[in-house]
Amino acid sequence: MRTAQIVVLPHNVQISPDGKTLLAVGTSAAKTGGHGAHGGEGKAANDGNADSHSGSGASLLILNASNVEQVLQTLPSGSHPAHVVTSPDGSRAYITNSDSDRVSVVDINQKKIIAEIPTGSFPHGLRLSPDGQEIYVANVTDNTVSIIDTQSLKEAERVSVGKAPVQVAFTPDGKHVYVSLRDEDSVAIIDTSTRKVVKNVSVGRNPIQLYAAAGGSKMYVANQGSDSNPDDTVSVIDTKSQSVINTVVTGKGAHGVVASTDGGFIFITNTKDNTVSAIDTSTQDVVATYPVGPNPNGITYRSIR
Repeated sequence: MRTAQIVVLPHNVQISPDGKTLLAVGTSAAKTGGHGAHGGEGKAANDGNADSHSGSGASLLILNASNVEQVLQTLPSGSHPAHVVTSPDGSRAYITNSDSDRVSVVDINQKKIIAEIPTGSFPHGLRLSPDGQEIYVANVTDNTVSIIDTQSLKEAERVSVGKAPVQVAFTPDGKHVYVSLRDEDSVAIIDTSTRKVVKNVSVGRNPIQLYAAAGGSKMYVANQGSDSNPDDTVSVIDTKSQSVINTVVTGKGAHGVVASTDGGFIFITNTKDNTVSAIDTSTQDVVATYPVGPNPNGITYRSIR
């Protein structure tokens, strides 16, 4: 394991589709706008070096995934970046800007923002559909999910889901989207063909991020709890029965979730324990715990094979 110093403390990170670069978004310490306002995610900050592209102290960093100390590009991100995902070919970055209620679209080759897409209030987590045609965006204080068309770069629809949606996750077949509802201790399930909520599933306290693994048969939901009373569990939802089949104890403040490429492992950031837990998806046991830096938040995965 290696720890690298970079010019931002990233709120979220994303590996590129080819595995060669790492995208990180963050806001300068002097410009931190309010990422803590949703009470489930940490603030984004950096060392105060303002980004000349955006003029707001916010940056999208493109890092060498094999040597993350090496910054390949510093690009505009919008003024208050939260989460970032990439297009299937890696040419575009889609970034939620929570305090300006929009998704910024960055053309990485042109090195500029090419679109600003209005969403609901305080957009936060977002995911691209498996076919790359749509982006689902969780709007924390709007109690909705925005559906963005990646061709027109416009919001196609906005779906009411429940209190404080923080993140979304597609099933691998693209038929359903799971939405963490932090203030309801539950997950809403959207049928993507009808764009309607078809079920709510009760999980642990203050669910934050979630991710499908093990061939798409299971959805893993990190339950963070509160600052004063952190939770340390991950709820495992069977995507066929759409019900919780297991609860895994990880570390305090379970937050970020990602799966290995083969679906064999799930990795969880534990914000209060400063650790990452590895869950074996065949047994639902924690098989390793890795100490990391303070308040680990987002997490991404790169296969080295």
